[in-house]
Amino acid sequence: MTPEAHKRYLDYRERHAYFGKRQALLSMQEFVAAETELAELAAKARRDDDDDARVAELEQMLLRD
Repeated sequence: MTPEAHKRYLDYRERHAYFGKRQALLSMQEFVAAETELAELAAKARRDDDDDARVAELEQMLLRD
């Protein structure tokens, strides 16, 4: 794990303590996997409705909405 990813995870944990009380806290591995999937979907030139729904789900999971 890179230092940048570790910092993003720590920031996520801080946001979770305040905003994410109704959802389970992601482990570091789950966080990195979700972040990777979000980056892959964001880089797609053409996204369909399912991709857009997954992006919204991942952003909510990562507390980025």
